[in-house]
Amino acid sequence: MTASAPNEAGQAAEGARKRFWCELAWLGGESVAEGVTVEVEGERIASVATGVGDPPPAAIRLEGLTIPGLANAHSHAFQRALRGRTQTGRGDFWTWREAMYELAARLDPDQYLRLARATYGEMALAGITCVGEFHYLHHGPDGIPYEDPNAMGRAAIQAAREAGIRITLLDACYLRGGIGRELEGAQRRFGDGDADRWAERVGGLEGDADTRIGAAIHSVRAVDPDSAAIVAAWADGRDAPLHAHVSEQTAENAACLETYGTTPTELLSRAGALGERFVAVHGTHLDDPDFALLGGARATCCLCPTTERDLADGIGEAERMRRDGIALSLGSDSHAVIDLFEEARAVELDERLETNERGRNPATALLEAATAAGHRCLGWHDAGRIEPGVIADLVTVDLDTPRLAGTDAARAVASLVFAATAADVRWVIAGGREIVRGGRHTELDVSAELDAAITEVWR
Repeated sequence: MTASAPNEAGQAAEGARKRFWCELAWLGGESVAEGVTVEVEGERIASVATGVGDPPPAAIRLEGLTIPGLANAHSHAFQRALRGRTQTGRGDFWTWREAMYELAARLDPDQYLRLARATYGEMALAGITCVGEFHYLHHGPDGIPYEDPNAMGRAAIQAAREAGIRITLLDACYLRGGIGRELEGAQRRFGDGDADRWAERVGGLEGDADTRIGAAIHSVRAVDPDSAAIVAAWADGRDAPLHAHVSEQTAENAACLETYGTTPTELLSRAGALGERFVAVHGTHLDDPDFALLGGARATCCLCPTTERDLADGIGEAERMRRDGIALSLGSDSHAVIDLFEEARAVELDERLETNERGRNPATALLEAATAAGHRCLGWHDAGRIEPGVIADLVTVDLDTPRLAGTDAARAVASLVFAATAADVRWVIAGGREIVRGGRHTELDVSAELDAAITEVWR
């Protein structure tokens, strides 16, 4: 079942108003609805009707299972160029990081624009309509600012716009090469000198209808407590999302304990960072009090299982997080794979390996993490659902592929989460605009752009 081509004459008569007929649609909860008509006016959903047996006149037919747009809550777009280049020989997170630094030293704003656009194009093909770009590649070689000190951040924003997806640019404060260590090598590109200068630079960035500006504390390794407090206050004053890498590695926990006598989560809590807008990225090595702090703050944890297993980070305790009141979102992080369905099921399947128990994280909770919860933690509270008034993001998955053939309505959500891949996405509407049709991007030759951008970077 593939999405049918629109009746262009009928749509033109509707003007800015479009009508989509979904064979099956997930509107939240355990089941899916059949025969769902979604009226879209401009970038927002105007109405939703269920039980519509036949497509209305001039409707765009979305045959298969339609879900809200997916939110990739944690991305380092430039790291897409590392795929396949760090898989030889033994190592760990810290050896992988050296290869990442080599890549980071090579990019200028024009190269970054091309690489990020192609990467976001790959995300669009995977059903991702919004990305949280955890951005710390700020300045030129040796840390010398570009004429526009936000040139790299603006390149990421432009890349998302050209790929047709929304972006929350999470501009990261990054001041140290480790606790008590100065920046060195490629790290110099990441730093602003101090948190006040970080705030001054980020203040020059502005959001728009498709862009939000948020903040990030790279980690307790890279940002001291006083500086973290400045970043947290900046985000609080703007009601902006605030993200941080938290307890990704046991070595990070050990260094924090030795220097500050506490865990990274407690340190960030003391700095005023924790709250409903705070997102702890990874959280693979949280201590018991950390769960209570994050849950009490109604914070979110963004799990990135394909990267966490690729870098041998560890397995986040997702079921406990949910039980303790911590919301879950998902990210593809280093882009070893760009597939939010794989991220979603990996949360549960990796935990099964750790606990020898199945069914700890139900499919609906995982799909919620990939959609509404992911958008919320990026500052898009009006997206990630199929209901009137929200941004019109629709993703249709083909149910006739070998992975999903035989799926019925009663088991559609479980089949989607535990069997679908990004290759099954056939139609993507982002903010009312068709950006993927029949499995192809409407504006970009994504494969060719990825090949050209990555070849250029490594030449």
